[in-house]
Amino acid sequence: MPAPLIEFPADDPGRARRFWRGVLGVDLTPRPAAAGSGWETDTDSLRLGIHERGPGPGDTASLPYFTVADLATTLERVRELGGSVIHPGERWAVCRDSEGSPFALAAAPAPAT
Repeated sequence: MPAPLIEFPADDPGRARRFWRGVLGVDLTPRPAAAGSGWETDTDSLRLGIHERGPGPGDTASLPYFTVADLATTLERVRELGGSVIHPGERWAVCRDSEGSPFALAAAPAPAT
């Protein structure tokens, strides 16, 4: 599985991109349309994203995204283990762990045939 994606909401995306470029030395480029809005970098050791802050559950603080092979089954496990799913979806979902901390799960891409 790929490294987790850590997503940051930003009031000023340009300022946020300059900040992370200065701190980590990475350029965040526009996402492909299929991946949603925002900017990201994806290297062997870092997956970092920025998006304009909005009203959604992933827009109040940084949010780590973990890629899983079977999203539906993993969401069932989240609930079984005392977590909650606060924004379900078919490609990704925002959850809270058993202690209330937010995180997201993303479905792994289907293997090429």
